[in-house]
Amino acid sequence: MHRNCHPVAGLSKTTIANCHFCPSWATVPASPPLTSSWTNTRGFPLTPGTNNNNMASHGLTYEGCNFFRQRLVLSTLSGKRVKIRSIRSKEDEPGLRDFEASFVRLLDKVTNGTKIEINQTGTVLFYQPGLLYGGSVEHDCSPQRSIGYYLEALLMLAPFMKNPLKATLRGVTNDPTDPTVDLLKLTALPLMKKFGIDGEGFEIKVVKRGMAPGGGGEVVFTCPVKRTLKPVQLTETGKIKRIRGMAYSVRVSPQMANRIVDSTRAVLNQFIPDIYIYTDHMKGANSGKSPGFGLTLVAETLDGFFLSAEMSSTPQGQGDPMLPEELGRNCAKMLLEEVHRGGCVDSANQSLALLLMTLGQQDVSKVLLGPLSPYTIEFLRHIRDFFQIMFKIEVQKPLEDERKGGDKVLMTCVGIGYSNLSKTLK
Repeated sequence: MHRNCHPVAGLSKTTIANCHFCPSWATVPASPPLTSSWTNTRGFPLTPGTNNNNMASHGLTYEGCNFFRQRLVLSTLSGKRVKIRSIRSKEDEPGLRDFEASFVRLLDKVTNGTKIEINQTGTVLFYQPGLLYGGSVEHDCSPQRSIGYYLEALLMLAPFMKNPLKATLRGVTNDPTDPTVDLLKLTALPLMKKFGIDGEGFEIKVVKRGMAPGGGGEVVFTCPVKRTLKPVQLTETGKIKRIRGMAYSVRVSPQMANRIVDSTRAVLNQFIPDIYIYTDHMKGANSGKSPGFGLTLVAETLDGFFLSAEMSSTPQGQGDPMLPEELGRNCAKMLLEEVHRGGCVDSANQSLALLLMTLGQQDVSKVLLGPLSPYTIEFLRHIRDFFQIMFKIEVQKPLEDERKGGDKVLMTCVGIGYSNLSKTLK
């Protein structure tokens, strides 16, 4: 394959765009025009028009590399094709990065019939989603980003597959940039259960732990399929009743995890007595390729909601090393900051909650959140583009004597009644 096609290395032959430098099999024959009364299995009518093999003639168009995952995930769920232009077009190394190309390959594996076209420089991507197929999938994630980057998208897509998903992801399990696998396991899964996504085999299992930059970790994510989601009313957070955590260390002294626990307790014991932090020290083949340590903390409220914070050590060879005591103290303060922000969903999972509200049955859903993160604000704009859903946003200022932290935001919407029509009938 020609070097200009490197962003799509690994895609199936049918998904590669015309490239004048590649052999003859890389040229995709033009498909016949779509008929005017065509709908996809999600029940959304697609815009009638011809299937233009030289990039999109219909659908949504965006510019830039920001919010790449949001656009492709919502495109896959809504069935609307999307075209992204000017991807790092003014940089010295233009086009898609390896981790973004790896994400596109993952979407190609969990769907059937997806059409992806990328130009020679990688600065323009056209994505026409196929059916969410699911099944058993193995994927080697790019070590530039952690497995959490890919897992966040799979959590949004997995309930709507045709077959239950079993995804084995290999790469970096913990890094300072993305939500770690431990955080998603402790917070995202309980949140999805509130929307009725539950059943046998709904779990995230860390088989091997791999720190940045070497990676070498392995995670297995299994999720059953659901036909519809139930609307929710999550408006009362409740007080914090206990704090749980996981201090992990690989390829360093096991004493590192104990030092993290001691310094974390020194901060949190001032507020609540019910604290338990597990230590996880993996050895040998299960410890990945790079040394490191870190901490994930989760505060559980009386009403069964989870607020989280986490920190990982500086990756080997990148910047100043961090002491375990310093990491423990800083992570504890980040958890206290998250508790102050409050809400029924922590800031890492705001967009997941809003998506599940949007896709729920045609009934009113309400969720109380802390201050919206910039990522969540952009996600709301994308939900409006793909699903034409607008949220009612009410700011709730707690009274001074209540001591309930900062301003909260009550998000209200009516679901679109999304139904998983491709779910296999038993």
